[in-house]
Amino acid sequence: MSENDEPTRSGRKHLRKNHPLLKIILLVLSIIIFLTGIFAYKLYSHAGDTITGMHASIGKASSKIQQKKSFSILLLGADTGADGRKYKGNSDTIIVATVNPNKNRVKLVSIPRDTLAELIGAKPRNMQKINAAYNYGGTKMAARSVSRLLNVPIDYYMTINMGALKTIVNDVGGIDVNIPFSFTSVWTGGQKFKKGVHHLNGTQALAYSRMRHEDPRGDYGRQMRQQQVIRAVLKKATQPKILLKYKKITQDLAENLRTDLTFSDLKTLALDYRHAAGNIKSDQLQGQDAWINQSSYQIASTKELNRVSSKIRRELGLTSEKVDNAEVYQNELNPYFDGTNNQIFNVSSDFTTTIAQ
Repeated sequence: MSENDEPTRSGRKHLRKNHPLLKIILLVLSIIIFLTGIFAYKLYSHAGDTITGMHASIGKASSKIQQKKSFSILLLGADTGADGRKYKGNSDTIIVATVNPNKNRVKLVSIPRDTLAELIGAKPRNMQKINAAYNYGGTKMAARSVSRLLNVPIDYYMTINMGALKTIVNDVGGIDVNIPFSFTSVWTGGQKFKKGVHHLNGTQALAYSRMRHEDPRGDYGRQMRQQQVIRAVLKKATQPKILLKYKKITQDLAENLRTDLTFSDLKTLALDYRHAAGNIKSDQLQGQDAWINQSSYQIASTKELNRVSSKIRRELGLTSEKVDNAEVYQNELNPYFDGTNNQIFNVSSDFTTTIAQ
């Protein structure tokens, strides 16, 4: 366990209440729509400088966007930049987005932060919660680990820190959100949220998206609220008046976002993929509660891994393949783990020497 990992707790409820890690809402897709307006006003110079400041490569660049093909992009939200956090942190928001220009749609698949997964590239070989991959080996390890978990290619990435959330939502003038149920977010300053459609400012959007233990669906409910806010920001970003704030927005994004998309990629997205942003569908990798060395995890069944893998691969124009990885291997060693009362998941010691929270 690294110094930034969460300490072990004796109970799941206690664990959650004592670890109200914020989740950044990945507003990255709004850049695509926003830059469309920028290009219409021929503001290439300023936009180009902004994207140059955001760009950071983690390997060989993909050419799928320039070829106008379907592509995948890993969206990571790091738990840094708010509440005084300065360390590298974990990626507590993990979303695989696929953009299909032929069917004009975007699909978002959220991966629970506590999902047991092999950290690809880690030495010694080990399995941990998948949100630790970013902390352990940066964006490159996170992308490789998600790719192996789901047996899908990761073509691009975007990482944003949580410190940007309040600023960006405020930059676009707030967002309108249909809140599914009333709640008081005790662990995020006691903000009260009432069921129904409400206009949220940056502070409220952050509290709304970080809440987990008041939601009967736990982290899965939080994932859906993250995706809900993404859609709300996309809707707001299409309004012409946002162009008046382009300098402030692009500056804030440049300070808080890193991606391997180039300026040329974004121009192509704005011109040839923009209609896809109007059709966004959501999904989640579903897991089962489990305990490993007194720590709470989510275990994705082999059936669920194959379901999500096939769905993403179809969006990318790829044939389905059976997932065959460390997670499948561990599931085969735990045939009793079927969601019943037996919640202890045993990880083979001949595979991994490190199981950390």
